[in-house]
Formats: sequence, C-alpha cells, structure tokens
Amino acid sequence: MRIVALQHTPKLLNVADHSRDSAGMTYIYPVVSRRAGGVSVGVNLNPNNACNWRCIYCQVPELKRGTAPVIDLVKLEMELRTFLHEILHGDFMRTQAPPEARRINDIALSGNGEPTSAREFEQVIELIGQVKRDYDLPEALKLVLITNGSLIDRPGVRAGLRRMAGLNGEIWFKLDSVTREGRQRINNTRMNVKRVRENLQLAALLCPTWLQTCVFQTDGTPPAPVETDAYLNFIEELLREGVPLRGVLLYGLARPSMQPEAPRLTKIDRDWMEIFCAKIQALGLAVKLTP
Repeated sequence: MRIVALQHTPKLLNVADHSRDSAGMTYIYPVVSRRAGGVSVGVNLNPNNACNWRCIYCQVPELKRGTAPVIDLVKLEMELRTFLHEILHGDFMRTQAPPEARRINDIALSGNGEPTSAREFEQVIELIGQVKRDYDLPEALKLVLITNGSLIDRPGVRAGLRRMAGLNGEIWFKLDSVTREGRQRINNTRMNVKRVRENLQLAALLCPTWLQTCVFQTDGTPPAPVETDAYLNFIEELLREGVPLRGVLLYGLARPSMQPEAPRLTKIDRDWMEIFCAKIQALGLAVKLTP
C-alpha cells in the first residue's frame, strides 16, 4: 500500500483539544491524552457523530443518536499507515507534540460515538493488528477501546475483543452511575444495571478491563451520597464475585461539553475526588486519578 504524505498545519496539541480533524483525515486523529500521558493515535469509527448514548459531558458537536456508518477499511488502513509513518519518520512529534508528551502511548478506538457499533469492528481490530506488526512500534504500545459497554455482547464485538487481548489490548468501560436515575440523567440510556454487570463481566473475561468514571458538579453540586454509595457497593459486589477488573480511571472535566446541559456542568473539587478515590482503593481496586 502506498504511503502518502500527511498534510497538516503545525499546531501544538494539548489536553484540552481532542479535535477529530486535526490531521485532516476521516478516521485517524492524534491527541495528547491526560490519562495516557503521551500521544494517543485516535481511531474514529463514528465520523457521522452518531452514538447510541448521549452523555451530557460529551465534547462532540452536533451529536446525534445512531450507529457508526459503513467503514472504508482500505481508507482506514491507508490513514493509519500514513500517520504512523509520520510519527516514526516525520516531524510530527517535534512540531505538534509538547516536549513532555513526545512518545506514542497507544492506538485508541474512541472518536465521535460508540466504536463497537461499527459492524466491521472485528475487521478493524484485525487491520490494526496487521499494521502494528508492520511498524517498529514500542513493545508496550497499547490498543485501547473506549466504550460505553452497551454492545459488548454482540458476537462481532466479542470476537474483536479476543483479538485485542492478543495485541496488548485494554478496554476502558464507561461507568458514570449505577443507578437508573443517574444513567438516564448523565448518559441518557435506559440500559439496566443487570445488563451493565453482565457486559462488564464479559468484557473483563475477554480482555483486560478498566472502569472509566467521569465525575463533575451539576448546578454546583457534586454527586449525591446515594450515587457514590451505589457505585461503591456495585464495585464491591463485582470484586466479591471475582470479576477481574484492572482498576478505575477516575477523571474530571477537561474540555467543555457540547451538549445542551453544558452551562450546568463544572469541574469538581480535587479534594472531593481524592476522598472518593480513597474509598474505591479501600475496596482493593487500583485507581488512576486525573482531576
């Protein structure tokens, strides 16, 4: 496959800018990830801005309900190879990454919607695996899936996750609330807690899995004790049942929401986050805190 030159205007990346079109590509975009601590090569399988959830803190403009469009696998492969070539042999790191982040940390399936809604999900994972083998990439380079976990039980998704496990893969499974009211308010989903638990157990058995939990203030108020107690009880039950979770990625708001609720959302106090973090750790689970 012919590698074409990456067309871009030098612009220093930062953690507050996760623009999906910064590289001028359809599927591939670079970001400096707060949680990853380096350059993350994003794979956007939802260029149509469609998702089956609508999280009120989502930074995607013009977000709509729906699923991923048909994925042009040939174009995706060309873009991924072009971008990796630029990172490894071009001036991307020098001109667009801040000095403290000039390393490639992972390839992450995230983007503008739920990536597992793509019917070609398993083929995408296979494609990424082949490209990884063709480049001199760091041995520890991760393949990360950032997901709301709602479609984990689909056969094609399960098959893709098995492939991910062999590619130093890692699932970041969204869990912002375990109460029905909380999920409806934050994620605009009716997915019940029984299915959340089943899909989470399935994910953790197929591929190393972290919970990712976003906390913030709504109308100046942090999550209520009924929410945090339910969350802690849910985790305690999972651990008691032997679900092999790697830990929790606990983070706050970094970029402005593009949803109608945006004016109501504010960054939460670091002290509150550290107290909540300590409560999770007391259950015996690792926590990576990103205020």
